[in-house]
Amino acid sequence: MKDFRISACRSIAACTVMLMVGLIITAMAIPAEGQVTDTTGVSDVIGQQKILTLTEAIDVALANNSEVKRSLLSLKSADEQVRLAWSEVLPDISGSATYTRNLEIPVNFVPAQFFDPEAPSGELVPLQFGTDNNWQGGVSVSQTLFRGEAIIGIGSSKVYKAVQSENLRATAQQIVTQTRIAYYNVLVAKEQLRLQQATVERLERNLEENRARQKAGLVDEYSVLQVEVQLGNERPQLTRARYAVDEAYRELAVVLGIPLDIKFTVQGNLNKFDITSQQTEDQLNRNLKRVDKMTPYQYTKEPVMVEKAADLRGDVRILEQQNQLKMREIKAIKSRFLPTLSANYNLNWTAAQAGNPVFFGTQDSRARSQTLGFTLSLPIFEGFERSANLSIAQIEKKDLEEQQRAVLRSAKNEIQSAREGLDQAIETAPARKEALRLAQEGYSRARARLENGLGSQLDVTNAELQLRQAEANYAQMVFSYLSAKARYDLAVGMVPFVDGDQPTLND
Repeated sequence: MKDFRISACRSIAACTVMLMVGLIITAMAIPAEGQVTDTTGVSDVIGQQKILTLTEAIDVALANNSEVKRSLLSLKSADEQVRLAWSEVLPDISGSATYTRNLEIPVNFVPAQFFDPEAPSGELVPLQFGTDNNWQGGVSVSQTLFRGEAIIGIGSSKVYKAVQSENLRATAQQIVTQTRIAYYNVLVAKEQLRLQQATVERLERNLEENRARQKAGLVDEYSVLQVEVQLGNERPQLTRARYAVDEAYRELAVVLGIPLDIKFTVQGNLNKFDITSQQTEDQLNRNLKRVDKMTPYQYTKEPVMVEKAADLRGDVRILEQQNQLKMREIKAIKSRFLPTLSANYNLNWTAAQAGNPVFFGTQDSRARSQTLGFTLSLPIFEGFERSANLSIAQIEKKDLEEQQRAVLRSAKNEIQSAREGLDQAIETAPARKEALRLAQEGYSRARARLENGLGSQLDVTNAELQLRQAEANYAQMVFSYLSAKARYDLAVGMVPFVDGDQPTLND
């Protein structure tokens, strides 16, 4: 399956399809030969487990997570902002038509001397003006020839879209990282539950054996009481481990953006995961290894100082785009001091007619007129608004530059901390692996000695306890490595399933 890419999500409709695919993944069962037994007891309403691999979980999260959807909507809005900016320099064309019916012809009073020079001064006579039917209509075209702020606004809208694209990419990086860590949290919680179940089962067997020995007179009541106390202390820990698994599954479901009542199980076995190998033969860990190796990491024993944060980091690239946007805003404010030039063209028709109306009269009662005008506007003084806005924009630009320096410092620290976490896990891996091997060998020998009558049940119990502790330590080491690797990928801006290039939509 091709890796998910933000650029593949070309529209909200496409993302909706991916959302449905994600829900189907969690709602349908994997074929029986690919299933594994889930020790957590988490099952769906029909009692059948659903298996969700890490790569599938990432795909579901990228399709369903609300933060990704909001970023996609913001990018869609940015497309409309580009169109809106172009509207400032395109012509404005409007048409109009008006019809007036004079139910009574308007009457005006004029001096009588207009018609009779001998009429007394001040005498007025009524005079009707107008016709029964009047039409007016025309087309008006207005075109901005020069307006600096509008021209700069076109470029600014494209930069704004680039900011939203980077925000989408950064959001996707965060969601992928959160999904990976939440997925690993489920695995380590399940491993802790498995080990706690084994401990309780071991104590229950010991209790049964000690009670049998007590009846046979081989041990006293105190030996039985000791095991009962240990079992009483471990059972609450088992309950706590079960709730921890349920909580880890809920947190993963929240990141995936799916309903909490959809039950599934994750795939992976931390105790069989080798962090030093390049590939794995274990089917359960194949997806974990694939995601782990998608971003290369070079281990070195020498201290590494990160001199420059990765250019692919989402927060760094967002601030770079915001800085460019602020520079264009300053140019736009400066352009307000320049004159604006616009042209206007008007084409009008008028018609008047008596009697019954005929649309826009006849040719004899209709007239046409045209006008063409230019307007030059030069702002002279508008108070201190323009200068104040310019100063505010320049201050905000300096603030963005300071944010960039702070982000770069934080990026260097995050990269170095992630490297140290990875190096620590890699350096301790051989010792943890050897301790697990020795614990397994010790347990096997203790069992053999007991079966041959050379050892005691206490030796087997201690050997099993050491084995469970070694397994827990190894699983915790693998979890620390995988989590540190996820944080490292995010710190350097090279997160699996997210393109390194700027994502685009609706191109």
